Amino acid sequence: MKYMRIGATFAILGALAGCATPRAGGPATGPVSVEIIAFNDFHGALEPPGLAVPAPQPDGSTIRVPAGGAAYFASAIARIRAEHPNSITVAAGDLISASPLASAQFLDEPTIMALNMIGLDLSSVGNHEFDRGRAELLRMQNGGCARHTNRDPCRLDSFQGARFRYLAANVRTEDGGTLFPAYAIRRFGSGARTVRVGFIGLVLREASTLVMPSGIAGLTFADEADTINALVPRLRAEGAEAIVVLIHQGVSTTVGFNDHRCSGMDGGLMAVLARLDPSVDLVVSGHTHNAYICDYGVIDPGRPFLVTSAGKSGTLVTDIGLAIDPASGHVVARGADNRIVASPGYTAASGSVSPSLLYPAETANPAVAALVARYAAAVAPIAARVVGRLGGPATRDDEPNGESVLGDLVADAALAATSAPAAGGARIAFSNSTSLRADIVPGANGAITFGQLFAAQPFGNNLTVKTFTGRQIRALLEQQFNSGLNTPAHPSMLAPSRGFRFSYDLSRPAGSRIVAMSLDNVPIADEATYRVAMNSYLASGGDSFTIFREGTDALGGPQDIDTLEAYVATPGGLAVPVLGRITRLDRPAS
Repeated sequence: MKYMRIGATFAILGALAGCATPRAGGPATGPVSVEIIAFNDFHGALEPPGLAVPAPQPDGSTIRVPAGGAAYFASAIARIRAEHPNSITVAAGDLISASPLASAQFLDEPTIMALNMIGLDLSSVGNHEFDRGRAELLRMQNGGCARHTNRDPCRLDSFQGARFRYLAANVRTEDGGTLFPAYAIRRFGSGARTVRVGFIGLVLREASTLVMPSGIAGLTFADEADTINALVPRLRAEGAEAIVVLIHQGVSTTVGFNDHRCSGMDGGLMAVLARLDPSVDLVVSGHTHNAYICDYGVIDPGRPFLVTSAGKSGTLVTDIGLAIDPASGHVVARGADNRIVASPGYTAASGSVSPSLLYPAETANPAVAALVARYAAAVAPIAARVVGRLGGPATRDDEPNGESVLGDLVADAALAATSAPAAGGARIAFSNSTSLRADIVPGANGAITFGQLFAAQPFGNNLTVKTFTGRQIRALLEQQFNSGLNTPAHPSMLAPSRGFRFSYDLSRPAGSRIVAMSLDNVPIADEATYRVAMNSYLASGGDSFTIFREGTDALGGPQDIDTLEAYVATPGGLAVPVLGRITRLDRPAS
């Protein structure tokens, strides 16, 4: 489906062609149109992810359009590419990891292979590219079958690596260089109508707090705006008429996926945009999984660049046009739209989602479809194995106080696995919302499969038990309110295991918002010590919970997915946790 570009950008190209100011000694030429096809946060979504995009209808209502799937994604990109002779396909990171089982079980090799087939050219790294460590990320780029994890590589195919180029301008190695190239320059057009576009790729500087420290030992993550601004003069000196930033950092908005009003923009990327060199022309972003198109000049007239994101999981692709005048060496027009990658319908817990005549499904690319089918078939027996029974859905949807059923379930599983003295003697366990990736909805007779557990908790972290004082636990819970993951309107708490309760009041000053904590109805004492279980990501200070690093007498444990499987295998089935472990005092519960 075609969309009108914002401001009818390309309707004015004819007029612009006659107004170009030629460079000294050069002939006047019209603008060259360059199409940039962009996406982000693909997360190994080879099969349709069971997601729907709320899309507008002519009567002003919305309809849920099923979207995503690598074979349909490939066709959508191919169609855009065919419409434009000068095009490039780029991404803003998190292409792999936090992936469905069909990709994750094979170390995301099939995702890299699919993206090669789709024709991806350049991508920034995202924080999830580092989930399995530096050596495994380098293997993703360069190929080979060296083993760097607890899974065997090259199980179905000899892995050749990414044909696209990762960029990592702000990821510094021990020798001061960058892990991957900082930028790339690509040429478009021919002869006197040749233009050059520079692409800078980078990840949010907080990536070091979002991955295991052992996997990024020796790497540092520099300030994003400083890195970009230092590179702009270099790219201009090398002849780049346009500069595009591919950054794995993003914002949230209060508008729809293709609404261009920039309303309600907030989040980590805003501080970067406010300091960015005004000569940047386009910022392709990600990380927040939100979809948006914004002319940042509406917010800051001195920085009239576009800021885009295509959401997540290949449900959208951003179609961006730059009109570059080769005579003046400037971008003279720009515009963008998010296009839905419509796919066949699916059935969810809330009912069926069917394709719409207004947004017909893409035709699946046969070669990509065959690749996906082969890996899906290989993992099917593993995914379909019934591991237990659950008395109801365990969802990630936070209650108004920030508690979720799935978070409580995972915390309970961690406590069950570590409470025995030989296993660490844990009395409390915590789980974090960012480790939970899908709801667990039981099938017939409450049946739960391994594939469902893996979709909910795909990272393969190990459990760790440490000793903390009550004062440290209080300080830890106070850190919940400092996290960029947490806002007063939508709190996202650490989920506590059964028996542990706490209350908080956001109207109180920072550092004193935790009002009460108790274990088995006994108040937590500041000077007493408690054994606490968490996943290894949190144990290393992940999600900015630095207090987790302070625990003593650490004891490692089993993988989180194994403990969850053992817990739901309770004979006779398992009841879902009853909410009520967290109480918010500054507003009535709803």
